[in-house]
Amino acid sequence: MPIEANSAVAIDYKLTDDNGQMIDSSEGQDPLWYLHGHENIVPGLERELTGKSEGDSFKVCVAPEEGYGPRNDSLQQEVSRKNFEDAGELAPGMQFQANTEAGPMVFTITEVTEEMVTVDANHPLAGQTLNFDITVREVREATADEIAHGHIHGPGGHQH
Repeated sequence: MPIEANSAVAIDYKLTDDNGQMIDSSEGQDPLWYLHGHENIVPGLERELTGKSEGDSFKVCVAPEEGYGPRNDSLQQEVSRKNFEDAGELAPGMQFQANTEAGPMVFTITEVTEEMVTVDANHPLAGQTLNFDITVREVREATADEIAHGHIHGPGGHQH
């Protein structure tokens, strides 16, 4: 069965940056399940998976515009350390969720001084080319509930 809209798809993947550094992998874990055509994975990878079938293996480079987007410098800001009084010890790489006018956003701390904390709301992979090594493990028709909810249920998917 070829992958098309509303297919339930399981993939094994390795994700590296342009220097070959491993970013993420499903190796040693269950495959990643997603609902095709419902924006559950980055657009460039989803496009490349369309038409593939169980057992297909391929490599694809996804540009930032079809991955996590280009970096947006306006999503970085310095805030007073007083805003983090209840957070304990702060360090670069820590993440916090904050309610904003645009809704909840995740911020990553990039720098900490005695008075200020620099935070970045860009996705950690924004601006990076994503290099995927993919094997399609399974393709099946999604259930009506999965389609209605926009994600896979059961093993490898969301549990209700």
